Amino acid sequence: MLDQTNLRKLEALGNEHVLERVNEAIYLCKPARVSVITDSDEDIKYVRELSLKNGEERRLATKGHTVHFDGYYDQGRDRANTKYLLPVGAKIGRHVSSTEREDGLKEVLEFLDGSMQGKEMLVRFFCLGPLNSEFSIPALQITDSAYVAHSEDMLYRKGYEQFKNLGNSDQFFFFLHSAGRLDKNGHTADIDKRRMYIDLENDDVYTVNNQYAGNSLGLKKLAMRLAIRKAVQEGWMTEHMFIMAAHGPKGGWKLPSSVPTSGRFRKTYFTGGFPSACGKTSTAMIPGQTIVADDISYKRVWKDGTLHAVNVEQGIFGIIENVNPKDDPVIYKALTTPRELIFSNVLFADGRPYWLGMGRELPAKGINYSGEWHKGVKGPDGNEIPPANKNARYTIRLQELENVDEMADHPDGVPISGFIFGGRDSDTTVPVCQSLGWEHGVLLAASVESETTAATLGKPGVRTIDPMANLDFLSIPLGKYIGNYLKIGRQLKTKPLIFTVNYFLKGKDGNYLNTKLDKEAWLMWMEGRVHGDFDAIETPVGLIPRYEDIRKLFMHIFGRDYKKHEYEQQFSIRIGKLLEKFKRVEEFYAEEQEVPQHFINELESQQGRLIQARDRFRKDVVSPEEFEE
Repeated sequence: MLDQTNLRKLEALGNEHVLERVNEAIYLCKPARVSVITDSDEDIKYVRELSLKNGEERRLATKGHTVHFDGYYDQGRDRANTKYLLPVGAKIGRHVSSTEREDGLKEVLEFLDGSMQGKEMLVRFFCLGPLNSEFSIPALQITDSAYVAHSEDMLYRKGYEQFKNLGNSDQFFFFLHSAGRLDKNGHTADIDKRRMYIDLENDDVYTVNNQYAGNSLGLKKLAMRLAIRKAVQEGWMTEHMFIMAAHGPKGGWKLPSSVPTSGRFRKTYFTGGFPSACGKTSTAMIPGQTIVADDISYKRVWKDGTLHAVNVEQGIFGIIENVNPKDDPVIYKALTTPRELIFSNVLFADGRPYWLGMGRELPAKGINYSGEWHKGVKGPDGNEIPPANKNARYTIRLQELENVDEMADHPDGVPISGFIFGGRDSDTTVPVCQSLGWEHGVLLAASVESETTAATLGKPGVRTIDPMANLDFLSIPLGKYIGNYLKIGRQLKTKPLIFTVNYFLKGKDGNYLNTKLDKEAWLMWMEGRVHGDFDAIETPVGLIPRYEDIRKLFMHIFGRDYKKHEYEQQFSIRIGKLLEKFKRVEEFYAEEQEVPQHFINELESQQGRLIQARDRFRKDVVSPEEFEE
């Protein structure tokens, strides 16, 4: 099924393992045609045009914009059917979904058998991480979806030429995807047979009977699972974290006048992990700062003893709900001006895309993921269909954004000065806090909690612990994952500072104590702490800002007088609530295996400091100034 032109493209790589994997995929999936795609502009254009020809994407009125629709029941990551393939008796942890390897392979390969009949197989080569970098991992992707292949061209760096550097090595990730049998609308028909199986033994991913990118793009969160295991085995880090540069005043915040002026900035790189709906994207996209990565990063101890990080991707597959010109001006401008861009599962009307929370009235009819749509129409499940899906997305190259950092594609990455971990809680954690040291910071990061809201399915107010915001993707025991943090900390000559943030603290009246914009002040305090510009108040849970410093930042950034009573409300240490939190943390880790003793000791020390403070002050809520006395 390979003509001479495509066969020569494969043979030019000089890698018998690539030939073997492609040959196996052809015999298994039985496509009508096979196209091998190189890094050439001609080949990549062919994929983009094929997606339009197949009806997987449609052109929109704005030049370069297209829209894609997934099926009605294929609108998000399928956690239940995303599983690791493990040998009999092997376990990773209680949070990890797995199935016996031989049985799982038999099942998924049966679903893939003949799945590409009458369709075209695309053989793709990508690079996870920057080109020509010791951070990066080659990836071979085979799919029958031109939409998947087009998305990957936008999200990942070209890899065909990189594969030539492999020689005959088998050290690459392998992904095989098929949308499976399609219905009359071109959507996956056999949703009940949707599977995303991860074979850790061979660094393979098999995904079938799906189209939503979170399930079908193996190089995204599925590859991240492979890379987490590889990183811990080799002594580096794969993290579900953004990378950004905070731009502080070149002369520092100690100067009498510290308002940054054009061309007089210092750049300080931060990386951060937040559970869903806790402020990750809004932190990475704070106006005036620059972005290196929005989602996944690799980190290594560098030659000089600092920690360097790179963006695994070169693009963004972002949630579009509530992206509007007021709250997200950079992204909104990129989404509404000509450039190569894919919208998915939005409302399509009059040649234009519409989404929930975009800041304008939506049309009463159009086309969306359910097909022809009008206000009030109900779906096959009897529920009223919204104009656009809440998980509607956009796919765009990072370089299309005005705030992309100049080091975004540097093969050496960027030096990390600080970690930011954010959760969501209404009554416990202060807006910003610095850990007492690396090991204490690891404890705080491993204790991140996310509180469900009224907008979440289930009971509001339920707190879920999500270590480093990465629990969903761990492919190793949680104890080993935390142990890797502690080990890397011992290797670093210059350790990044570790901070926690919480944008969701509420007052007694139930209203938020912070505005959406306040996070810029917390970021600039962290930036100043990295450079020693600000002193801090030591509390049992870490170092918090002094009032005068935060007041100065609010005046410089917002022209607003930050009141003393605001500071007291936001930065008082809620000892009772914190003891309750760390009791939950203790119970959570008591059920985990291989948790390092250093971590347990740090947890006990944390609880002990809080108990001592409660005994000293004889109350559950202590103001910041009381810790200075």
